[in-house]
Amino acid sequence: MRTNYSSGAKWEDIVGYSRAVKINNVIEVTGTVAIDDEGKTVGVNDAYLQTKHIIQKIEKILQRAGATLKDVVRTRMFVTDISRWEEYGKAHGEFFSEIKPCTSMIEVKGLIEKDYLIEIEATAIIDK
Repeated sequence: MRTNYSSGAKWEDIVGYSRAVKINNVIEVTGTVAIDDEGKTVGVNDAYLQTKHIIQKIEKILQRAGATLKDVVRTRMFVTDISRWEEYGKAHGEFFSEIKPCTSMIEVKGLIEKDYLIEIEATAIIDK
């Protein structure tokens, strides 16, 4: 059984994606950036704050899908400046130091907006 979760962002229909998709006990969360409910970038030039905000957004959509951060088995972090890995890592560790999901941190040329420093995807599996 498949359930799509929307955030209501205009890009979902334009690009054709969902904020998250749940199939049975697996939840995939799409690439998430540090944007607030008013469409403004959170933490301009602050890698730590952007990472923290993104993980909090991921946590909210997981809760809508019946999961928590404890169910996360993988995160993928796409960053625009790998030399700031400690800032990204510090925020990631505040949420995941006990959970310890598999993770990747990959430097990319750029993200869709110049002020985005990081984009994160997550996979969660709910125990049945």
